[in-house]
Amino acid sequence: MGKSIAEVGLKDLCNAGGLRLSIEGAREIYQVITEAIGIAQSNSSDPDPREVWREVVRRRVLKPWHPHQLHQLLYYSVYANWDASTNGPPLYWFPSLSQSKYTNLGHLMEVHGPKLLGTSYKDPIASFSLFQKFSVQHPEVYWSIVLKELSVVFRESPRSILDKSNKSKPSGTWLPGAVVNIAECCLLPSSHTKKQDDSCAIVWREEGCDNLDVNHIMLKELREQVMLVANALDATFSKGDAIAIDMPMTVSAVVIYLAIILAGFVVVSIADSFAATEIATRLRVSNAKAIFTQDFILRGGRKFSLYSRVVEANSYKAIVLPVSGNNVGIQLREQDLSWNEFLSSVNQHPRPNHYTPIYQPTDSVINILFSSGTTGEPKAIPWTQLSPIRCSADGWAHNDIKVGDVYCWPTNLGWVMGPVLLFTCFLNGATLALYHGSPLGHGFGKFVQDAGVTVLGTVPSLVKSWKSTNCLEGLDWTKIKCFATTGEASNVDDDLWLSSKSYYKPVLECCGGTELSSAYIQGSLLQPQAFGAFSTAAMTAGFVILDEHGHSYPDDEVCVGEVGLLPLYLGATDRLLNADHEKVYFKGMPMHNGIILRRHGDVLKQTVGSYFIVQGRADDTMNLGGIKTSSVEIERVCDRADHSILETAAVSVAPPDGGPEQLIIFAVLKKGVSRQPEKLKMIFSRAIQSNLNPLFKVSFVKIVPEFPRTASNKLLRRVLRDQVKQELFTRSRI
Repeated sequence: MGKSIAEVGLKDLCNAGGLRLSIEGAREIYQVITEAIGIAQSNSSDPDPREVWREVVRRRVLKPWHPHQLHQLLYYSVYANWDASTNGPPLYWFPSLSQSKYTNLGHLMEVHGPKLLGTSYKDPIASFSLFQKFSVQHPEVYWSIVLKELSVVFRESPRSILDKSNKSKPSGTWLPGAVVNIAECCLLPSSHTKKQDDSCAIVWREEGCDNLDVNHIMLKELREQVMLVANALDATFSKGDAIAIDMPMTVSAVVIYLAIILAGFVVVSIADSFAATEIATRLRVSNAKAIFTQDFILRGGRKFSLYSRVVEANSYKAIVLPVSGNNVGIQLREQDLSWNEFLSSVNQHPRPNHYTPIYQPTDSVINILFSSGTTGEPKAIPWTQLSPIRCSADGWAHNDIKVGDVYCWPTNLGWVMGPVLLFTCFLNGATLALYHGSPLGHGFGKFVQDAGVTVLGTVPSLVKSWKSTNCLEGLDWTKIKCFATTGEASNVDDDLWLSSKSYYKPVLECCGGTELSSAYIQGSLLQPQAFGAFSTAAMTAGFVILDEHGHSYPDDEVCVGEVGLLPLYLGATDRLLNADHEKVYFKGMPMHNGIILRRHGDVLKQTVGSYFIVQGRADDTMNLGGIKTSSVEIERVCDRADHSILETAAVSVAPPDGGPEQLIIFAVLKKGVSRQPEKLKMIFSRAIQSNLNPLFKVSFVKIVPEFPRTASNKLLRRVLRDQVKQELFTRSRI
């Protein structure tokens, strides 16, 4: 147990602040701490740690450039005596009532809340949970309001918001009769969202050009580029063809993506990190007729061949863009086209920059995405025109994306966050920020600064890398109004570091899936936030937590179990291209209030105060001495158990000859640090027994240079588990 905040003195502050903190600065912080304790004691003899931290952050005495040790000292000493088992997770960010009314969702609640909730409505903060439940119970009402907030214009209006008559579609038939082209909605001006032809649609920078001005493309120019490519597509392919994109998320990739949808074709999303065999699988499953790609990928000044992998995957036809300059730097196959050759097909077109969109029903497929494929063939997940509506509405409600925002999330069109980011920006009138290069270094951080990014999306492993390399030193990220994170469980200390870079703006967690087009559980700017925790189900999303018998726990009960989603969900899939949708998502799931639940596979822990912590996938749970726990829960403790640790992974394996499951911890050490496995075994065991359960015991520790991950950065515990099984089997034979 460290010092409590009342025990922290000037010497502690100076030691933690190092050269970055003057004695005057230390005195200012000490005075604020003293005053914060006094304010928090006004209504109680014991100061409420939440109020102490709230006041310290409000006074902005902790600066983004202060050493992380100083931020750690204050945060952990404020909450030194905090009992999460009785109080819930410690909070670090608190919404302001006045500011809440200017958020997208807060303003909507102020306008519609009194009518929809009656006298129960108080204000956006006090009534948020009530309004979220209302949105689940009355999704038609919620969507009829929110659709008007997005840049979505129907060619033919829907007959209704929701039709529940088709019992073969548990997710519902949404917007029946509506006809639209969602790419056109991205490209047209909108008076409601104040999206003008001269609005900045995309801001970007090439890696290695860190000292040059950022580049901009306005909405009118983007539309003309998309329409040029759409005309070229018509000259080359047949309507309805599936066309793949396997390249970094550049401006050109975004143009191609929108053009494919505008012209009535179907995008096949392939991540640029995949090997040839993985590319081939996705081309085969989707029956793609062609693929857009690059000759090379540039990362850190080095060239990596991409076209050669596409050739090895045996694609029918490739259209190849140069990574730099105007000409591709590689010999193409006979059936392939360079980007210039492809565009030349419209040279005789009378109006090459004009195009009449192909309008289709909302349930028409526009994009085929794939699961990460960690086991077996990846699921081919079709996105319809409902999917962009869902993800952009969630960005509007939870991340407060609006006109004037600059939204950046280093990702790829091969993963769900690529299309989510694209549609969320363009359907809300925000600017899409793209860095053509690696997000791991100073160059990306400087782009975030120079582009004026206001919302930054991350994955936890990326934050961990920034923190460990200190590559953001000297940069100003204070324009950021909120962060977002997804993909894997967040580390509390890493998020403390990240949030501090913008005077403790919230890091909003989101967790969902490609098949949902969105996140079912999120953070919200209308609720206090805790590091590494979710504060709410997404708007209109309902779920229950199931015990081992498939029974749902009461709404507010502290519990751990597999999540079951209420199936009525705009944007959720009702089909898979290469698997039985009903079997994958519904077979074997229990009923809840007469409705069969939808499977998702996450294990959730609900805490005191109704916060949620994802405990990993259902297949990452373990049984230690008859007690169920999760890999994520153990890793949270081990990650902070010793200063040598960069990250850990926990798996459990039953011995080959039977018996209780053994707990094995894999550890990646910080650069330049050494530790003996036996020493770490003692440290981890002590930390786990003190913080989780005194009966848990670490069997052994393996130190490894890095963890196996999917291309989307998800930790492959299954691979680690298989390694341990093989090792134990080999030992048993000796």
